[in-house]
Amino acid sequence: MISAPAGTGKTTLVDKLTHEFSSVVRNVSCTTRAPRPGEKDGKDYYFFDKKTFQDKVAKGEFLEHVTLFGENYGTSGEFIKKQTAQGKHVVLVIDTQGALQLQKKLKDAIFIFISPPSLAEQKERLQKRQTENTQSMEERLAFAKHELEMVHHYDYHIVNDNLDTAYTVLKSIFIAEEHKVRRTT
Repeated sequence: MISAPAGTGKTTLVDKLTHEFSSVVRNVSCTTRAPRPGEKDGKDYYFFDKKTFQDKVAKGEFLEHVTLFGENYGTSGEFIKKQTAQGKHVVLVIDTQGALQLQKKLKDAIFIFISPPSLAEQKERLQKRQTENTQSMEERLAFAKHELEMVHHYDYHIVNDNLDTAYTVLKSIFIAEEHKVRRTT
């Protein structure tokens, strides 16, 4: 599980990991939010209307689901099951609410938190990516303060002040965990 405030670089880091290691896949989360420019259904997210999403919740199809900024997000249990059956390691890019839910369910999972070097830097990154309006950006920055307080719930913490360095740390965690013999549960 990888959590990070919006604009921290979590998706970029995970994409680098999946390109380097064929045994690693990124989970494709489900959401009710509209696609951003360039996002594709089934690649970036599975996009659903609210009724379809709620039907999936009622059927128990999600390992976890949350409401964030007025939209629903969830992790498909079936997707995880299919990927792990093929011997893949699934990396979930997930918010702190969902991660805390999954810590209770997935005892062997590794939880990694990625933070920006500062909230000012995060604001600059969000402005550069141009996917948020002013109100949305302020909401995300306010929520980021709360998310940063959750870091003590994670196994690892990476500060993404340099993408190459942050990736080296992430890759090192992955390699170490791949070779770990003893699990603490």
